[in-house]
Amino acid sequence: MDSLLELFVHVDDFCQVFLPKLEQHLLTSGAIKRRRTRSLSLSEVMTILIHFHQSHYRNFKAYYCKHVLLHLHSEFPNLVSYTRFVDFIPSALIPLCAYFQQTCLGDCTGVSFIDSTSLDVCLNQRITSHKVFAGLAARGKTSTGWFFGFKLHLVINDRGELLNVLLTPGNVDDRKPVPKLVRKLFGKVFGDKGYISQTLYELLRQTFGIQFITKLRSNAKNRLPMPFMDRILLRKRAIVESVIDQLKNISQIEHSRHRSVTGFLVNLLCGLIAYTRQPKKPSLGRETLARLPA
Repeated sequence: MDSLLELFVHVDDFCQVFLPKLEQHLLTSGAIKRRRTRSLSLSEVMTILIHFHQSHYRNFKAYYCKHVLLHLHSEFPNLVSYTRFVDFIPSALIPLCAYFQQTCLGDCTGVSFIDSTSLDVCLNQRITSHKVFAGLAARGKTSTGWFFGFKLHLVINDRGELLNVLLTPGNVDDRKPVPKLVRKLFGKVFGDKGYISQTLYELLRQTFGIQFITKLRSNAKNRLPMPFMDRILLRKRAIVESVIDQLKNISQIEHSRHRSVTGFLVNLLCGLIAYTRQPKKPSLGRETLARLPA
């Protein structure tokens, strides 16, 4: 239980600082409302939600009913029923967003990798009858085919740490969110052929001083040969695909059973947070970078 205790302490320390500041900025109607103290604190709710993505369970209801209620009573003495816990989940959305942004993102090292992945919200056969994400999700296409949902755009450093993420509808061009994703970075950013755009190259170089590097098209003209070091690092771009694979298959950021937009966002955030707390992440390794020519 050491990892669970460590997670709770980290989350609780954050909540003790963040929640009073949040209360100061909330808008009120002026009417006096009764505020009952909940049996589970917000930090306990956040800890359970994040810990689910660190467990081997694929279904949250099974995790809560068969693991939390049966085996974690000593860690959470005031546990409530599953139905009551579900009522607590929406209140964790804003604190989870702040927790992820303020404590979970890594530091830019000058070598970054960018990519995007689809997040299906329903099977293709059910697109016409799907109502939960009406007006938000959209049909998109990847190398594996059509999907209905969102795209998660992410940038990582050479240590596999998340530097920034952005969620868009599934039909958004991968190149559109790039300026927002890299605005706080420096050095070189490596992407696949889907990011090829001379306009984007110039924008990032002139606005942020970032060198954006992708593979060249076979019919490209008037382009200087790519430096050897850049070619080597471009081959290492698969590291971001390894991160995406872990996000989907270990941290479980994607499933097609969401019943609300809030539930979808909470699930995504907790999966991202769970990944950032992994002790080992896909990494190039310092020895790999040290062998590269200057």
